[in-house]
Amino acid sequence: MATDTDIQQTPFVKQLAANDRPTRDAALHSLRTYLSGRRELPPLDLLKLWKGLFYCLWMSDRPLTQQALASSLASLVSILPSPTTVPFLRAFWQTMAREWTGIDVLRMEKFLLLVRRYVAAHFEVLDKNGWKEEGQNGITEVMGLMGEVALNVGDMRISNGLRFHVIDVWVDEMERAGILELEKPVVEALLGPLRTLVKASPNKVVRRKAKEALEDERLPGNEKPVGGNEDQDVEVEGNTNEDGWEGIED
Repeated sequence: MATDTDIQQTPFVKQLAANDRPTRDAALHSLRTYLSGRRELPPLDLLKLWKGLFYCLWMSDRPLTQQALASSLASLVSILPSPTTVPFLRAFWQTMAREWTGIDVLRMEKFLLLVRRYVAAHFEVLDKNGWKEEGQNGITEVMGLMGEVALNVGDMRISNGLRFHVIDVWVDEMERAGILELEKPVVEALLGPLRTLVKASPNKVVRRKAKEALEDERLPGNEKPVGGNEDQDVEVEGNTNEDGWEGIED
């Protein structure tokens, strides 16, 4: 079992945020070995690690390096022991939520890519677990985590910019993972966090974005009929009010 003493004795956190790439690369390699052997890590330790990982990406300054690093950070999920997977993912989202509004426009693109890679990593965890609904790393637990942080309905401390990006890439990554070809109950379960936003978000822009994602033509049941009249699919804007109160719009 890892303890606070263990994490403080490792050089990972400081070296992951080092100015020079060789030091960061070596720290990341050592971290993979370290994480693969830890079946339990306290939440505070995981947040410390993610602070270092966040600034590791923050310091990377070339597009190809940034892309490779984002993929490497997402690949950490695949080497985690099962009991550590969801806590590690939770620390990732908590870190993104905490730091998102402080990311400047010049650095935002690489963090958008990292978030996309981590949405994909969630689906890879479920695939590895055989798309089981319940139990450790099951659909209920992993999708519950998404609703807890990134797609949280009402927590105003979470930037809508982060919510919007997760919504934007959700169906893309489902398609890339081959999920749209799976049985309908699995597909529906993975769309659950978006449906919750549509029903319960107090922000009308969030509701609209989630609704648009659920109407994506790639999703089963949303395909347009061949030769159909597209004009029939156009709704009059004045008839789309949602039961009166539209909620908050940032």
